[in-house]
Amino acid sequence: MSATRDRQALVLGASRGLGLVLANELTRRGWRVIATTRQNVAEPHESADELRESADASNGRLTVESLEMTSPEQLAALRDRLAGRRLDLLFVNAAIDRGNLPIDQVPTGMFTEVMITNALSPLRALETLRELVAPGGTVAVMSSEQGSISRNTEPGFELYKASKAALNQLMRSYATRHADDGQTKLLIDPGHNQTRLGGPDAPLTAQESIPAVADVLEAQTGAPDLQFLDRHGKTVPW
Repeated sequence: MSATRDRQALVLGASRGLGLVLANELTRRGWRVIATTRQNVAEPHESADELRESADASNGRLTVESLEMTSPEQLAALRDRLAGRRLDLLFVNAAIDRGNLPIDQVPTGMFTEVMITNALSPLRALETLRELVAPGGTVAVMSSEQGSISRNTEPGFELYKASKAALNQLMRSYATRHADDGQTKLLIDPGHNQTRLGGPDAPLTAQESIPAVADVLEAQTGAPDLQFLDRHGKTVPW
């Protein structure tokens, strides 16, 4: 990362949960952060209020952009709005869960929705926005240990697990296709957190796990090849 300018990050999916805490943590560390929400930034909305409050209190270090990440048109529009920026970090945080149905009971529409949100859209985002990332910068995606095939030894949440495994495989293809671009590529498992997705009984809070995630992001700058790492920087098996 350049020593002559502020580090800049774009965090997609930051209106709540892990993405919001990551945007705030990077800001606290001195980064300039652009954070996205699905809501129109000009219209008050409860799900983005905390992000806007963080931006208001940041002295301009945290700014908010609107983005529906499943929309290729909105991704392209965001890229055009940010033209000329040079990012040190592009971080994609997006996931939904539609319950614990056995795969034979999952409606086709639900399957499609989860796969588009959790696997296809993050990679579309990387492809659309990667040219904003500075040489030597990092592109990273929030994954999950649930996407590890070798660790899938307990029943349940088959669709969510499949979507994260698909995300990991697509990220592997992305890394292979762009092997010579000089950018660090990471899949991050933040652990099981108390979020809307993780549920209230999860063992971790975002405030506990995300500082460790930020440590990993900063420590891995310049690392070659694609890595699938947990919040402690340890390799998660594929």
